[in-house]
Amino acid sequence: MARMKLRKLEEYLQGVDGFEQPKILLEQYPTPPHIAACMAHHMQSQHEDIEGKLVGDLGCGCGMLSIASTLLGAQLTVGFELDGDAVDTFRGNVVEMELPNVDCVRADVLQLIGSKWEKSFDTVLMNPPFGTKHNAGMDMRFLEVALRLANRAVYSLHKTSTRSYIQKKALEWGARGSVVAELRYNIDASYKFHKQKSKDIEVDFWRFEIGQE
Repeated sequence: MARMKLRKLEEYLQGVDGFEQPKILLEQYPTPPHIAACMAHHMQSQHEDIEGKLVGDLGCGCGMLSIASTLLGAQLTVGFELDGDAVDTFRGNVVEMELPNVDCVRADVLQLIGSKWEKSFDTVLMNPPFGTKHNAGMDMRFLEVALRLANRAVYSLHKTSTRSYIQKKALEWGARGSVVAELRYNIDASYKFHKQKSKDIEVDFWRFEIGQE
């Protein structure tokens, strides 16, 4: 499993079911299979942060990143998701794909600080809400939680326009952040307010090392 090639991983991820009726207030945009595959493949091939590791996925949605981690040999992957419909889809995907060692916990990510999950994961990954509409600053709140839950590394996506602010906050929270890649994140027109058929957002793919001042 762990030696799976990038192209094969992406093929598998194309079989992951997404949101049936995405909820605008939760900013439910699925992580495209190509981006999820590239993220997970980089984490393992460049840093060995997945194979044999305990992996957490915050705001996991229907499980795209969790499933990618499992396919690359994570010892255990636990996704955290507030929305019950997404949790059901996640669990359905896992059953359909017959994947071991992956589970989804229905929980509010922002309530995980101070819980039994603190410092219980080697690696935490996430595609957080970008903090638009009613969720201003939400991606930073997710990042703060992620840094409390991980003891090795955190991977996350954030708008490129917020890069210097994220760098500064990460240091305040005891982590050293570096931008692994710059992506153009394509968001399909999932909601009625979208005028264009799809929209590209400039996004940074970050790796944060824990405990590095």
